[in-house]
Amino acid sequence: MELWFTEKHTENVNFSIKVDRQVYSGQSEFQRIDIFDSLEFGRFLTLDGYMMLTEKDEFIYHEMIVHVPMSVLPNVKKVLVIGGGDGGAVRELVRYPEIEQIDLVEIDQQVIEACKKYLRQTAGKLDDPRVTIHYADGLKFVRSKKDEYDLIIVDSTDPFGPGEGLFTKEFYGNCYKALTDTGAMVNQHESPFYPVDAVAMQRAHKRIIDSFPISRVYQAHIPTYPSGHWLFGFASKKYHPVEDFNAAGWKVRGMKTKYYNDKIHVGAFALPNYVKELLEEME
Repeated sequence: MELWFTEKHTENVNFSIKVDRQVYSGQSEFQRIDIFDSLEFGRFLTLDGYMMLTEKDEFIYHEMIVHVPMSVLPNVKKVLVIGGGDGGAVRELVRYPEIEQIDLVEIDQQVIEACKKYLRQTAGKLDDPRVTIHYADGLKFVRSKKDEYDLIIVDSTDPFGPGEGLFTKEFYGNCYKALTDTGAMVNQHESPFYPVDAVAMQRAHKRIIDSFPISRVYQAHIPTYPSGHWLFGFASKKYHPVEDFNAAGWKVRGMKTKYYNDKIHVGAFALPNYVKELLEEME
């Protein structure tokens, strides 16, 4: 008997992965959590039936959401990660010795516990002494912060269910207040390809540009996300993600990555015309 995980991308498109076995299934207060093994993509995590990551391609997402801002912003010492219970963003952040504190805010403790046990590839650095885990609603957590973080990474699920509040104008405004004068926020920005996803992307973009003086969108190819074409947002008070990119500083680190490099950094901000048109509609 063959077992398949299938995610509906649109009414007319499904994405399926052949499952070797299911290694974990749980129902938390917030969502259903499942972890599967597959021959093609390795172990993968789903929440409420939606793909969150696979061992085979998660490095693309996590490298792009962390190394892009870290190679632009000088002197990042304190970082806030909202969502990201799988630990992948934290894993990349702890590679930077200048970072002194990482606050990880995850609403669902069961996600972190499952990932620490079954997804060591991403969650293996959550025990780093610089990391403090807060089991809280990210929207409420950031509301009380002011001038505190050099970088905020919004590693959220899609804009419904537990992640819905992380796509509101109030939330982005609170992120702005929580940042230092030289700080920036990076977020996963959804996909521009399928119409329903594109609308969610446009809505988030509109709210971010209303909150930040500098706002740019960049892209990556992530095979297991809807359409494979995925966007990220870079929003800053002072630094431009391309004009202030420190390529020489990045190279001298000698940091080994599988996707990100200095040419990818610049090229990722060169968007296809159809994406530029979708974004321009919101400006």
